[in-house]
Amino acid sequence: MRILLLTHYWAPEVGAPQRRWNRLAEALISRGHELAVLAPAPHYPGGRLLPGGAAHVAGSIRRDVTGAMVHRTIFRPYSSGMCGRGTDQMVAAADSVRLGVARFRGANRPDVILGSVPGLPTLPAALAVGRALRRPVVVELRDAWPDLLLSAAQWSEPATCPSALAWAHRARRLHIVDHGTRSLLPPLITRLEREATAVVTTTDSFAQVLRSRGIRRVVTVRNTGAAVQTGRTGADRRRWDGTLHVLYLGTVGRAQGLGFAVRAAHIAQRNGTPVVLRIVGDGAQLQEVAALAHRLAAPVEILPPVPWSEVDQHYAWADTALVSLQNWPAMSMTVPSKLYEIMSAGVHVCASVDGEARRIVEDAGCGDVTAPQDPQALASLWSTLAADRSRLDVTGGRRWLAVHADAEAMTDRYESLLRQVAGD
Repeated sequence: MRILLLTHYWAPEVGAPQRRWNRLAEALISRGHELAVLAPAPHYPGGRLLPGGAAHVAGSIRRDVTGAMVHRTIFRPYSSGMCGRGTDQMVAAADSVRLGVARFRGANRPDVILGSVPGLPTLPAALAVGRALRRPVVVELRDAWPDLLLSAAQWSEPATCPSALAWAHRARRLHIVDHGTRSLLPPLITRLEREATAVVTTTDSFAQVLRSRGIRRVVTVRNTGAAVQTGRTGADRRRWDGTLHVLYLGTVGRAQGLGFAVRAAHIAQRNGTPVVLRIVGDGAQLQEVAALAHRLAAPVEILPPVPWSEVDQHYAWADTALVSLQNWPAMSMTVPSKLYEIMSAGVHVCASVDGEARRIVEDAGCGDVTAPQDPQALASLWSTLAADRSRLDVTGGRRWLAVHADAEAMTDRYESLLRQVAGD
């Protein structure tokens, strides 16, 4: 089977979408399928061509370590802010349509086209390529679109308490967000989703919502990935240095809202709990989170992103790992891939989430849950864990993954859907 994938994120970039498709690409190619990828030159998260990215410039064609043939599109450099990133995604998606039609006609035509969202412009781009090449299209929705747009007014809120200037900026735009975004874009996105031959989601809850909107063929393929081996046991965690080690490893973006975790660390320290929050990552909110930590003199250390080969060292350091989402309604249908990663590492989960992610942690018995964006509740939990470290010994995460999110089973499900669609 020939598969053409459109995506905004691909290795050598580091992130959840890249890891998901690194695994899926290797698995599908090992089963005899051909995979071609249309992706922009590597520039995530900073908006500039990554060091060593000269081999992946726009227009290049290169077979990568997964065996996929990667065709690089142009991108638009950006610094920060939703506008710059959104424009970049639109530019890359438009170039994907151009290259997809030009390079995959005739004998090179794929059996099925797959568009991975985010970025959101990949959705219409994949459908356009499908129409031009007369091939079925599968859309993978990693986030709850268009439901996330209902929280658009909150995207620009800073990690610290909003200043008068920030609120004024938000107020000027609120009318447009309410009457433009909420009225026009969601129905358009849903209509585009209905045009796809099939839709893949990463959560059951969002799949149910899509079916209620008339999208008939929806399949859930969870965000499983490579297992993390920390080499650390529960006994190791009981031999501690007097300080509770809390790890956050991942994107420091708007959806995570890590400012509240910095405040929780400050509150816990003020209440006499010895704690340190280690943030390893990058993202749109990193500078604001760092500034808040500095202003509060919170027990927070911030480190740059690390390659996958070094992830296990941070999990070995951690007593517990934080999973955080905003309290936006759409987040209740989101399960961060980081949650599965922590579960596979056998590390206790501190989950400040709601909805499906909360249910997974509770059902698996792999950690503790607080309400999202509640620094007092999180600080209280950390105090409890520091006082009773036996609660850090958890074993349910790996068992839950083996039953509900086994990597081979997820690949089987994806492959089966693609075969069905290609044969329609």
